[in-house]
Amino acid sequence: MSEQNFDLVVLGAGSGGYAAALRASQLGMTVGLIEKGKVGGTCLHVGCIPTKALLHAAEVADVTRESAKYGISSTFNGIDIAAVTGYREEVVASKWKGLQGLIKARGITTIEGEGRLTSPTTVQVGDITVTGKNVVLATGSYSRSLPGLEIGGRVITSEQALALPFVPRKVAVLGGGVIGVEFSSVWRSWGAEVTIIEALPHLVPNEDEAISKQFERAFRKRGIEFKTGVRFQAVTQNETGVVVSLENGEIIEAELLLVAVGRGPSTAGLGFEEAGIAMDRGFVLTDERLRTNVPGVWAVGDIVPGLQLAHRGFQQGIFVAEEIAGLNPVVVSDVNIPKVTYSDPEVASVGLTEAKAVEQYGAEAVSSYDYSLAGNGKSHILGTSGSIKVVRVKDGPVVGVHMIGGRVGELIGEAQLAVNWEAYPEDIAPFIHAHPTQNEALGEAFLAIAGKPLHAI
Repeated sequence: MSEQNFDLVVLGAGSGGYAAALRASQLGMTVGLIEKGKVGGTCLHVGCIPTKALLHAAEVADVTRESAKYGISSTFNGIDIAAVTGYREEVVASKWKGLQGLIKARGITTIEGEGRLTSPTTVQVGDITVTGKNVVLATGSYSRSLPGLEIGGRVITSEQALALPFVPRKVAVLGGGVIGVEFSSVWRSWGAEVTIIEALPHLVPNEDEAISKQFERAFRKRGIEFKTGVRFQAVTQNETGVVVSLENGEIIEAELLLVAVGRGPSTAGLGFEEAGIAMDRGFVLTDERLRTNVPGVWAVGDIVPGLQLAHRGFQQGIFVAEEIAGLNPVVVSDVNIPKVTYSDPEVASVGLTEAKAVEQYGAEAVSSYDYSLAGNGKSHILGTSGSIKVVRVKDGPVVGVHMIGGRVGELIGEAQLAVNWEAYPEDIAPFIHAHPTQNEALGEAFLAIAGKPLHAI
C-alpha cells in the first residue's frame, strides 16, 4: 500500500475533471488526476469530437453530390468507411496527445485506475490511497437505455454506432434529441434510410418550438422520417435486422436500432453514498457553487443534475478550482449555457425560449423577432436556409437567442454574450457585423427587435 497527497484530488479526467485539474494547477495547487480510461473522457474519445468528425464527413458527401450547382464537376462514388474511421481516429489521437502533453506540462500527477471514494478526503485506486484537501467528483456518464430494453446485437448505443464498420441501409433511431438527430443526419448523408422515434411532440424538444418545427421541415425535406408523440414498446431482432413496435401499433423494420435516449450518471459502486454524499437517482446533488453536502467534496459535469454538455463540464471544472482558491467566480445558470446540435441543419441556442420567457415574465412583457436567413447573403452563398430568433423583455434585455441553419453554431458566442451580459438590443444595434457573413444575420435580428430593421420589413 502507498499513499499520495495533494491539495486537490480529481476523480475522473473527462471534460469537467481535467478542466478542474488544469485550472487548479494554474492557481498553484498540487493535483492528482485519477482516470480509469483515457484522459479526455467521453467527449474526446466517443462523444463530441469523433461524432463531429463523422458529421463533417457527411457534409463533404452532401457537398460532393451537389457540387454541380456551384459550377464544380465531381462524382460521388460512395463512402469508404475504413477511410472515414481513419480520419476520425486521427483527429481524436491528435487531440488526446495534445491533452496528455498539456497535463504533463502543468505538473499534474495522473493516476491510472478506477478510483473509489473511501472518505471525504481519500480516493482508493488499487493499492494507492490518494488523499486531498479537496476532492472533485467528475466521473461522467454512460449511454442509458429504457427499462427492459437491452443493448446488444443489432440494438446499439452511440459508442457502437461510432465504430460501425459499414454504412447501414436502414436505421431506426430511438430518441429525437441531440445524439439521435446527429447520427440520423450522418447516416442520411451517407445514403441510409432513417426513421426517428420520439415520445415528445417534437424533435430537438428542448429547443424553442418555432425552431423545432423548422428542424422537422428540414429533416422531412432531406427524406428523414420521424414519429413524434409516440412511445417505443418493444424490439425483436434476427439475423438481418430489427422489428420495432410502437405503443400506437405501428411497426418499423430496420437493419439496426440506435438507442439515443440520453445519458445516465456514472456513479454506481464508487463509494459516494457510503461517504455520505447526497444523491438522487444516481446524480450527485450540489448547491449552485457545486459543493456537495460533505465539506471539501465537490462535483462537476454530467453527474450533476442539469445539461449534459462538455462545455458545461469545462466551465464547472474551472469554477470549482477558482472557488477553492477563493476567487469567488461567477455562477452561470444552465439556461444561459449555449447549446448546439451539429446536424444538417444545425441548431444553436442560449437563454430562455419564448414560451419560458412568457412563463417567467408574462405575455405582455415579452417580444420576439424571427430573422430569416433567406435575407443573408453568406447563407445564400452557402446554400442554407433557416432563421435567427431573438427573445427580449420589452424595454429590457435579450433573454434568449435561437438559431437554425448551416453553421449557425459558430454564431453562438455573440449570442451568449448578449444573454449573459443582459444586453439591450438597442445597445448592440450600433455595433458592426462584417459583410458578408452569417454573423450579420444576428446583427439584423438585434436591429429589428430594437425597432430599426435594415434588411427586413
